[in-house]
Amino acid sequence: MKPFFFLLFCSFFTSFSQSFPGGYWQQEVNYKMVIDVNTENHTYQGNQILKYKNNSPDTLNRVFYHLYFNAFRPNSEQVLASKYATFERRGVAEKIANLKSEDWGLVEINKLLQDGSPVAFNVEETILEVVLNDPLLPNSSTTFEMEFFTQTPLVMQRSGKKNKDGVEFSMSQWYPKLCEYDFEGWHANPYIGREFHGVWGDFDVTINIDSDYVVAASGDLQNPELIGHGYADLKKGTKLGDRLSWNFIANNVHDFSWAADPDYIHDKLKMKDGPTLHFFYEKNSPYVQFWKDFQKPSAEMMRFFSENIGPYPYNQYSIIMAGDGGMEYAMCTFIAGYEYSDYRRLLSVTSHEIAHTWFQFLMATNESKHAWMDEGFTSYIDDVCLNEILDEGKALPNSLAYEDYLWWAKTGNEEPLTTHADRYEFGEGYWISAYDKGSIFMSQLKYIVGDENFEKILKRYYNDWAFKHPTPNDFIRIAEKVSNINLDWYLMDWTQTVKTIDYKILSVDDNDSSKSNITLQRIGQMPMPCELVVVKNDGTSLKYYIPLRMMRGNKTTNDMKVLDDWAWANPYYSFTIDVPFSDIAKLQLNPDGVVADINPKNDLFRLSRDYKK
Repeated sequence: MKPFFFLLFCSFFTSFSQSFPGGYWQQEVNYKMVIDVNTENHTYQGNQILKYKNNSPDTLNRVFYHLYFNAFRPNSEQVLASKYATFERRGVAEKIANLKSEDWGLVEINKLLQDGSPVAFNVEETILEVVLNDPLLPNSSTTFEMEFFTQTPLVMQRSGKKNKDGVEFSMSQWYPKLCEYDFEGWHANPYIGREFHGVWGDFDVTINIDSDYVVAASGDLQNPELIGHGYADLKKGTKLGDRLSWNFIANNVHDFSWAADPDYIHDKLKMKDGPTLHFFYEKNSPYVQFWKDFQKPSAEMMRFFSENIGPYPYNQYSIIMAGDGGMEYAMCTFIAGYEYSDYRRLLSVTSHEIAHTWFQFLMATNESKHAWMDEGFTSYIDDVCLNEILDEGKALPNSLAYEDYLWWAKTGNEEPLTTHADRYEFGEGYWISAYDKGSIFMSQLKYIVGDENFEKILKRYYNDWAFKHPTPNDFIRIAEKVSNINLDWYLMDWTQTVKTIDYKILSVDDNDSSKSNITLQRIGQMPMPCELVVVKNDGTSLKYYIPLRMMRGNKTTNDMKVLDDWAWANPYYSFTIDVPFSDIAKLQLNPDGVVADINPKNDLFRLSRDYKK
């Protein structure tokens, strides 16, 4: 584990030496923060020292920070977006409107220095704009020192105080967080309530809090022998005072989160050749037994993802009862106990959030712009994981995603996957697009390139893009290099349009006494390679594979006869098989149901009324 992490760590910093254009670059941060928590009124005073390295080819005259908690107050953009939305966020405006002022979110910047000198800044709700005293040149660094005050809002969107499980602090997106600057420029979008994007770097965080509180956090606790609380036995002679200073270090991450409560139970499970898993849950929760029972399956999930994508590179991972649903963070996840009162659902959300460690955190896509990569890749692999470790035996583990997508595609309300996460017209549009259609992207890709190539693609993606910010094109280029198949058509049509797939068995004709002619029709505008099964009256079957011409290659098909490729411009495709018309019972396009064909009824052509299989 340690040698692997070292190699990745070196690779991360080596990437910064690449020149632009022609090479990848990313910015670098180093946070050192100390906060003093007032547990009575759920506020804290903070000091932040941030070293920022400009690895871009550009000269920067200003920088931006996120101030997420400022969204949780009347008339914020989040409230307005919720108030006038056509979907599920409508409830947020009402919730915030009914808050007492002491339950609002608030981040105040009391002092800000650049390299020791005061610097001009302006707060626009959830964005802090800083006008630099001196331009930040390429390959140079600057240091910001900030004093800030935060009032923690009630939990309504992932983060805050006093969630429904009774957790006092669920602290995600809790600190002034530098916005990402990359090849697309600044990502200083106001916080509306969806997703996040951050700068890779190191965090050194000290949390001063009442000594009866148990703290769960990103990173490794540096002073466990002075803390206890399930992390380690107290050093001999150590006496806990009224306050404890918890020091966590998280290196090579793009976020830092923590939770704290005096009633946390803290369990540990050390995986063989893997990280230590930490579990934090309320001792008075009605779901205590669930949170004990799912610990070993959680280790199986971690092992599955490490084996099938790439090794988990950190020393620890924490699963924390906190927040208002399930949400992934650096080296941890928040899962609300009350949301998952069914054990199977708890396993499902746990698998999903652990999988996010790879598809969102390690391969850190901009999840606001590419939510389908974040949620879709995760949804796919977590369904596959559960299918295996629970031995559910599903031929298509993400079959529910197909049901949702096919229904939504027929409504006429679908929007392209390229839609910003905050801009979907309908709540269903976001959820079905990002989670379900994104998941189908992966299972269809596996169908296009073949099982062996798909497995290689996942591991190559990890090896090439862990600890970086890949884009959709970066992923599809990996897939093309591994499979030797052109895939730009697939990426474009599935993600940038709402074109649908619809193929039909148009006719089966008697050619002569020993052969039959089959004609297929492409009705939908989106192309796909086709698989066809011909079932004979005696129950035996023949399988045929028709690649797309624009693929310029095809997958290995040991059990199928490969036919001539199909040019997209021709909506019809005919071929002859060496089976008498009288011997054919039925024909089935898309026999495994992997292709999201919106009209599966015309995929079946039955000739024998007596054949029931």
